[in-house]
Amino acid sequence: MAKQKRALAAKKKTNAGKSAAGPALNAGIDHLRRQGGRIVAGQRHMIPAWGLMRAAGVIDSFDKLKKPIATIVNSFSTQAPGHSHLRVIEEEVRKELVRLGFNVWIANVGGVVCDGIAMGHFGMKYSLASRELITDQIETILAAHPCDAWIGIGNCDKIVPAMFNAMARINIPAIYVGGGPMLAGRENTDLISIFEAVGRNAVGKMSDGELERMAETACPGHGCCAGLFTANSMNCLGEALGVAPPGNGTVTAEIWADAKKTRRKINPARLEISREAARLLKRCLDGGIRPLDLITRNSIDNAFICDMAMGGSSNTVLHTLALAAAAGIKYDIGRIGRISEKTPCICKISPSRPEIHMEDFDRAGGVAALLREIAENTRAGLDLNAATAWGTLGDLVRNAKKPDGVIIRSAADPFSRGGGLAIFFGNLAPNGAVVKTVGVADDMRKFTGPARIFESEDEARDGILSGKVRDGDVVVIRFEGPKGGPGMQEMLSPTAAIQGAGIRAALVTDGRFSGGTRGLCVGHVSPEAAAGGPLAIVRDGELVAIDADARRVDVLLTDAEIKRRLKKMPPFVGKVKHGWLARYSAFVASADRGAILTL
Repeated sequence: MAKQKRALAAKKKTNAGKSAAGPALNAGIDHLRRQGGRIVAGQRHMIPAWGLMRAAGVIDSFDKLKKPIATIVNSFSTQAPGHSHLRVIEEEVRKELVRLGFNVWIANVGGVVCDGIAMGHFGMKYSLASRELITDQIETILAAHPCDAWIGIGNCDKIVPAMFNAMARINIPAIYVGGGPMLAGRENTDLISIFEAVGRNAVGKMSDGELERMAETACPGHGCCAGLFTANSMNCLGEALGVAPPGNGTVTAEIWADAKKTRRKINPARLEISREAARLLKRCLDGGIRPLDLITRNSIDNAFICDMAMGGSSNTVLHTLALAAAAGIKYDIGRIGRISEKTPCICKISPSRPEIHMEDFDRAGGVAALLREIAENTRAGLDLNAATAWGTLGDLVRNAKKPDGVIIRSAADPFSRGGGLAIFFGNLAPNGAVVKTVGVADDMRKFTGPARIFESEDEARDGILSGKVRDGDVVVIRFEGPKGGPGMQEMLSPTAAIQGAGIRAALVTDGRFSGGTRGLCVGHVSPEAAAGGPLAIVRDGELVAIDADARRVDVLLTDAEIKRRLKKMPPFVGKVKHGWLARYSAFVASADRGAILTL
């Protein structure tokens, strides 16, 4: 506790002159930060609310209002296997909070999108936008029904960062706990196995029956899909940030109940992590520890160091930049590139190594073991004194396992000297682009080829599956950014189709990829085409050069020609005119700013 107090004191000194409660939102949130649940429980004129709390079963007598109020914000949904068991997690959290002396409110957020189900049709445009929607819902829940502290229970791609963002935005004591990764299929398969099987089926390398059998067995049950995709990456980053319990990112949702792997049951270790989240919430409330005491520039650096070392999803860049914005921290994309240069990638998990899954990472020691090796044997700059909900980051890593040499390598024998993600620049990406370099084959690190232009994901997918893309091509998918899509939909279908069909091609887009993407794929190109970015002026057949070592992506045109074409570009006209997506498109910022809403 003494170490954490010193870390908090240093953080508060750094932020001298700023509001200790965090960036101002409105009078209601300011009041919530100061008084918490006493807004409703400590004032006599609020007695009608007491009656309603008793009617809902939150209290059985008004004397109970002396206890602190904790809100569980759950994202349970049977529309996503990552969320379909979260009522079990919720009940463990609730029982532990009651044991610890809390009154407990339970609320559920909507807008939970399973990217695997939304992928490949218009609904995927809602996925990234749902991050903002869920954060707004949590703000609504906590402002309308004030509490003293809250726990977010989530799991999938946008829900995890949405809950982190809400923690920073509201800044009352809070903890996040996830539902855990899914087990791999009995034949060591996962969701990406199905997507890539679609590509093999399209070119006659797999029968329809084999494809269906793959789909029946690759995803066996509850949890986030079994590889190091976006959801599991963000759940791991929660540990590095110090806002989620140790083990949150890797302890599976279920375990096999028999040796033949025919039955599963909820993992007892996952339930213990859920109870630990409740205990950490009490620790934060009692110690006056708020999210912005933990989410600092240094802890965000720690998160990116973790991400680079484990080769996580490219979407973590988008989400962690948005978290920095929610916390009022200036954090530019170039800083991520500098972290990548100093951090070796010592872990590869599906999709980069299709045979290795999150359960393997967990057996090797998980995030703690990974960070121990990075802290002891690299110049990455991991801050072990950073405050966490349980003490300091050093308390997590000092007694962790040493690298097993297979799942987690030593820093002396990394998969790559630089991080698993890299920030590229060039005349096609003046404000940056993101590449999951850990998934790039050695013979593709320098690649030049003719552009094959597609104006949408659907057009690209159909073009790839119909044979319009050949070895040596650079597939360009544009007008799929936050504004142009709108919604910057993930594009796993085109990348999986390229891999499944065995085509040796690169891909460049202002959209984004799934955490399940592998291959030479340059995403998040900024500024996007819809914002007047240079990607909009590339013509079919013009040469595009990608250099993973120099971290550049360029069209082989002169600067003068690029400027001439950009001047002639007509203004972008939004594709959606009404509803939530239209509002989102009007106010969303570019990917290099985390695709946050500017209002």
